[in-house]
Amino acid sequence: MPAPVHLAAGAIVLSATSGLPVLLDRERGTRAAPVLGVAAAVFGLTAAVWALASGESRLVLEWSLPFGRLGLGVDALAAAFLLPLFFVAALVWIYSHAYFDGPEQREQRVTVFPLLGVCVASIAGVFVATDGICFLIAWEVMALSAMFLVLTDHRAEGTREAGFIYLMATHAGTLCLFGAFILLGALTGGSELSGAPTGAASTPLGTAVFVLSLLGFGIKSGLMPGHVWLPAAHAAAPTPVSALMSGVLIKTGIYGLVRLTSLFPDPPLWWGASILTLGLLSAIGGVAYALGQHDIKRLLAYHSVENIGIIAMGLGVALVGRSMAQPAWVALGMAAALFHVLNHAVFKSLLFFGAGSVIRATHSRELEKMGGLLRAMPWTGAAFLVGAVAISGLPPLNGFVSEWLLYLALFDTLGAPGESAAWLWGALSAPGLALVGALALACFVKAFGGVFLGTPRTEAAARAHESPRAMLVPMLIGAATCVGLGIAPQAVVPLLDRAVAVASRGVAPNLGDRAAFGSLTVFGLGLVALSLLLVALVRRRARSVRRELTWDCGYAKPAASMQYTSSSFAEWLMRLLGWGLRPARHSPGLALDPQRAPRLEQLFPGEARFSSHVADLVLERGIAPGLAWLVRTASRARWLQQGRVQSYLLYIFVALVVLLSRV
Repeated sequence: MPAPVHLAAGAIVLSATSGLPVLLDRERGTRAAPVLGVAAAVFGLTAAVWALASGESRLVLEWSLPFGRLGLGVDALAAAFLLPLFFVAALVWIYSHAYFDGPEQREQRVTVFPLLGVCVASIAGVFVATDGICFLIAWEVMALSAMFLVLTDHRAEGTREAGFIYLMATHAGTLCLFGAFILLGALTGGSELSGAPTGAASTPLGTAVFVLSLLGFGIKSGLMPGHVWLPAAHAAAPTPVSALMSGVLIKTGIYGLVRLTSLFPDPPLWWGASILTLGLLSAIGGVAYALGQHDIKRLLAYHSVENIGIIAMGLGVALVGRSMAQPAWVALGMAAALFHVLNHAVFKSLLFFGAGSVIRATHSRELEKMGGLLRAMPWTGAAFLVGAVAISGLPPLNGFVSEWLLYLALFDTLGAPGESAAWLWGALSAPGLALVGALALACFVKAFGGVFLGTPRTEAAARAHESPRAMLVPMLIGAATCVGLGIAPQAVVPLLDRAVAVASRGVAPNLGDRAAFGSLTVFGLGLVALSLLLVALVRRRARSVRRELTWDCGYAKPAASMQYTSSSFAEWLMRLLGWGLRPARHSPGLALDPQRAPRLEQLFPGEARFSSHVADLVLERGIAPGLAWLVRTASRARWLQQGRVQSYLLYIFVALVVLLSRV
């Protein structure tokens, strides 16, 4: 009899082979690949919902490779990640069909479609692997397929560098995971991802497993300071790939952390505290860096770092709760983390779809070259606005619900015993989360205003038109899902209960009793009704409209470039955060210091320009200088490279003697 794991395996196989028609017949294959990709997504969604409703199912296949078998399994935790994966994958395939139909992107379909199917299949393989060997194989396939997808437009400036940084970062993380799984096998007695014995987490071996896993999974998920690959890779990749990477691929790191920590029955307190601290730093750092971006895709990428931080905060609270035997913290924290995994996948893919539409219309990723697009692209603008409200954590959309659960968990920690430091983490983290929400709202006011409001700043923006229907449909589905999950979160509560129980080793979540989801529904419906009423009243008001220019400060011929830009809107915030971000300012012909400003002695002064950028301190002022020093240091040993075979044989002989002497 078929089981969820059989459907999941079928979805993986179908997704991995969905790009083959493109290689066999370019014209017909580009029409068949999205159909096969969507069909695979339907299989995967069915498997996820089935597993969440019925329970775990496993499949073991014998193979001739070492360790003897291929283990797959779909439990409630895996299903909680398969659900957003295949939901986003279906939308990505539909969107890609139209996105890659333009004259500039048509040739890219031959590369993107086969790799896209393999990438989706490998991500699913990570989620359903029950064996460490299978997990690492799927992990490596995912890493390589994603790298080649990032390099799709390899002739564009910065793309190859972004791909190289991603490759180095992901393999540094993979190296840590190899060590973690080897040590985990020593604890559990095999490669199967099974429970560790009681007390193992507090041993040196258990500590090493956690530290290596936190490094490896943290780099993949984009937790600071392991986020260095993420902004450049998301910006360089084609927009549908960016939506998949940001919405789902980086969640494999979160899945790895949740799955690994669930194997230990008694995690130490510092495990949860470490993840909670890193999550808070990532959330604040991600949104702060996003405020300083001029590239819309880099802005969205840094918001992925922010939201991964929010998810990690929920996981950290849950682990602290497990350490202190506080089931309420476990239930609310883990539910917040898993629900935000789903919510972020929905609204972040929606935002990337919207960004791709405006980039396709204006041929630029720069916010300063857009403006006034709401009139030409009303459907895209409306969908992007829904995503912006959702990611800002405002009611009545889905981002608010998962962040509200996290607030409940943090507030609950304030009642911790006085001798415990848990109340202090809650007291610091709750205001930090509020700060993140405020900065996110400011950032998306900047982004939406700079892209859709005002007047067009370039000729390309003035000629922009609405996206084709196949690109609009995924955006509208994503927007509707944001509204639905925000208004009726209780629809997913039973599914969350089962996933939380698996992730927390049997803690009964009872989310329906711990959180007043019914009041959220009433409140959300009231806000939606009020919004619709206001729109109807505005439309029904019968009044004459006279179109005039706004006050132009006395300029005889104002230009669109004189508008407030997105950068000027955020400038006051950048001043407040400048001590940490250290933005670089460039002003040829213009002195920033009023004491050194040139005297305007003529009636018509010459041109002056001003620009700024925010460098990633970890990458550009930490890792890059460190690697440069390492290269300089290593170059001093080049005298060993004699170019003579005899010298190299001597080195081998000396190394062999040294090794044998140590045995």
